[in-house]
Formats: sequence, C-alpha cells, structure tokens
Amino acid sequence: MKDTVVLIPAYHPDQKLIDTLQKLSEMEFTLLVVDDGSGSAYDPIFIEAARYARVVRYAKNRGKGGALKQGMRCVLKCFPGMKYLITADADGQHRPDDIQKVSHRLHQKGGFVIGSRAFVGEVPLRSRFGNTVTRGVYRMVSGVSVKDTQTGLRGFDRSLLSWLIKIPGMRYEYEMNVLMSAARDNITIDEVMIETVYENDNSSSHFRPLQDSVKIYKEIFRFALFDR
Repeated sequence: MKDTVVLIPAYHPDQKLIDTLQKLSEMEFTLLVVDDGSGSAYDPIFIEAARYARVVRYAKNRGKGGALKQGMRCVLKCFPGMKYLITADADGQHRPDDIQKVSHRLHQKGGFVIGSRAFVGEVPLRSRFGNTVTRGVYRMVSGVSVKDTQTGLRGFDRSLLSWLIKIPGMRYEYEMNVLMSAARDNITIDEVMIETVYENDNSSSHFRPLQDSVKIYKEIFRFALFDR
C-alpha cells in the first residue's frame, strides 16, 4: 500500500499518536503528520513521530481544516506516486485495522470513502447526541444520508485533492464543508463501518462543543442557502 498516504493532523498529541504510527508503519502505508502549531513543548513527540512519518510543522495553530489542507498540498508536491489519501485523527480513535478497511475499499472502488462509527457501547452523551443531530440536519439540507458526519477517518482518490484544498474552512467546520460539497457536486460518499472508540470520555479531543458546533451548523445552512 505504498501508493496510499495516511495523513494525521496533530495538535498537542500524546503517546497515542506514536502508538498509531508504529502500527501503521508495519502496514506499509506512507505516513504524513502535520503539527498544527503545537509548540516546542511537543518537540519530543514529533521527533519520535519522525521515525515513522514525514513530519510537517508550523508555528501558529491554524485549526484542523488548515492542517488537513497543508498536508494535502504536501502530498501533491512530495508524493507524486501516491494514488490514495486517508485522513485519520491523532488521538487513538481510529484503529490501524479500521484505517486498513478504508484503504481496501478505496482500492476496490476509489472515490470518497468514510469510516462510519455505529455509536454503540460506552459513547459519551455529547458525542452520541451531537452526531445524531448533525446527521439529521445534514440529511435534511443535502438530501444525502450518511451514518457518521463527524468521522475524521476518510479516504480519497488523488484526483480529489485539488477539489478538497479549495473547500472553505480552517477548523472543524471544514470536514462538514467537505460533506456538503460532495453532495452539491454529486460525489458519492461510500461508507465502511469501523469500531467506535472513545478513551477517557474523549477527554483528549480539542473539539469545543459550543463554538465549533455553531460554526458547523452555520456552514451547513450557508451551503443550503448559497452554494447548492
């Protein structure tokens, strides 16, 4: 799978990032980590990450969307033989086996694939509620039904990267904008089911429930009103 890059944006990561990289390195993926302005206190983590992945760092935090787009630009420039890109989170929510599931589906069908969680078991209430509401709003506005609108585990053909880089959004709203843009542009969203993982009640997440949710819903309705 050296034709597949796994891109992981990271802000204030911990040992879970290194554990994920170690396991992925055994699966023959090409690995890319973008340090989203974590600061010098996190140098040891990124130095260790560089044993397994190409690491791109910049000083000022740009947000998850900004980090993803920076990584995509790097992929286009630095990995000319890459055919597929998979994005995954740095907090251990995405198991290497599930990343491999997305990769297998990409190799079978290409296009745009998301790893969807079933939200069973011990799921934090805010996560279960947030995904249920957002999924319903997305379906109502876009006419497209997906099981998990908030998953960061996503796979793309290389041909989609220029399209992805042009999509607006620098923080968590970017990932919703990608789903809205796919619906608008008639890009099919394929799904594979993955494990639902929340460690320590998702305490390592940098998602701000109020501020980031407002941005996400604002973008959904902006697309509904102006971009369809």
